[in-house]
Amino acid sequence: MHALTLPPAHIFDEMLLPSGVVRPHYQRFANWLHEQTPQELKLKHQEADLLFRKVGITFAVYGDESGSERLIPFDTVPRIIPGAEWKALEEGLAQRVTAINAFLHDIYHHQHILKAGLIPEEQVFQNAQYQPAMQGIDLPNNVYSHITGVDLIRHNDGNYYVLEDNLRVPSGVSYMIEDRRMMMRLFPELFARHMVSPVEHYPSLLLRTLRQSTHVDDPTVVVLTPGHYNSAYFEHAFLAQQMGVELVEGRDLFVKNDRVYMRTTAGHKQVDVIYRRVDDIFLDPLAFRADSMLGVPGLLSVYRNGNVVLANAIGTGVADDKSIYPYVPDMIRFYLNEEPKLNNVQTWMCRKPAELDYVVNNLADLVVKEVHGAGGYGMLIGPMASKQEIEDFKARILANPEGYIAQPTLSLSTCPTFVEAGIAPRHIDLRPFVLSGREIRMVAGGLTRVALKEGSLVVNSSQGGGTKDTWVLEDESC
Repeated sequence: MHALTLPPAHIFDEMLLPSGVVRPHYQRFANWLHEQTPQELKLKHQEADLLFRKVGITFAVYGDESGSERLIPFDTVPRIIPGAEWKALEEGLAQRVTAINAFLHDIYHHQHILKAGLIPEEQVFQNAQYQPAMQGIDLPNNVYSHITGVDLIRHNDGNYYVLEDNLRVPSGVSYMIEDRRMMMRLFPELFARHMVSPVEHYPSLLLRTLRQSTHVDDPTVVVLTPGHYNSAYFEHAFLAQQMGVELVEGRDLFVKNDRVYMRTTAGHKQVDVIYRRVDDIFLDPLAFRADSMLGVPGLLSVYRNGNVVLANAIGTGVADDKSIYPYVPDMIRFYLNEEPKLNNVQTWMCRKPAELDYVVNNLADLVVKEVHGAGGYGMLIGPMASKQEIEDFKARILANPEGYIAQPTLSLSTCPTFVEAGIAPRHIDLRPFVLSGREIRMVAGGLTRVALKEGSLVVNSSQGGGTKDTWVLEDESC
């Protein structure tokens, strides 16, 4: 039998009630765990590590002198979500992404929400991710974010909250799929005991979404990667292979007669949809950064004329900026005339003098983030920072208030996790992937990231986090 460590009393644990009693949807897993010895679990954990190394599932860490690539740690204890709970999440995610796409269409067209005074114009027009070149361009189905990764956390009140929206090339879906494959290989008996919703069909859903994003009858789809030095290159290659489409770099494509073509061994072939994993400013050296070697000269002109689809659209990043995030509930009310089904985390915008004053006087209790930051960098976790770190960060905020937002230090839920000392609670989040086309699609689940350091709230892989398989149970009685 493997003993479970109880989480702190003020933390919501996904598997255990505060009394130590197992939650109903984890009962079958707990029964199985009771039958395992610590030695058996350790061997399985080591086998998973070895298999991931063989497959080559790695990511690059920029500036890491110890080596160019790392393995993202995989945890063998799944995060389990009851079917009814997932259904509510799914409805909230679809609502949120629908509103964000409506917002993006609006700001590049009539700007009704700005004229209504719900969002300050400068928050949009002065945003580094806002692309004036997109003004007035009509996109198929009015979809800007075809692939959205929404980061969710569960607070100690038991409710889910949206931490942030990832619309610029959200990554991690390859780990969601490979984590499931690993669990099915290591623990087939667990899947005989549980009705777990599949995730393996995500690539086919993605391909269908991309193919339906254009009016072309039989479109050619490609995945555009910056190259094998990119931190998420494994995922780019993985998704291209799983979808059965070409993985290309900018040098493989060229523009001719207002169309985009791909160089192939059989000659030139027109490309209709580009799932691009390259940031806006590198896409076209004629329109953005002249020194970019990653993009395709003339691509923007073809795109503006409607002769190629880019997923996600250029200029989409303005909606995943942390300074725009606080307004998403207003977007839902404005465009859909509905109340948000998923709540935001309370957020203070340092650009507002009163909120700035509150933030700088309460830094020890808050999490402060750069509005353009990502990957767990450029942030302050007040309760874990030294007095000197707080003073240094205060100076940075006061020098550039517009560049920061602050949020309360949330008690991210925990989930039992295999660590050196055995199985112990570790903090987690959840990133479901929402596909938007003629309709909204998503697989049941997402990528669960886990902070492997005891007490840590930072789940990002670049900061030492790992991943778990996410099970959504189909039999809602469990």
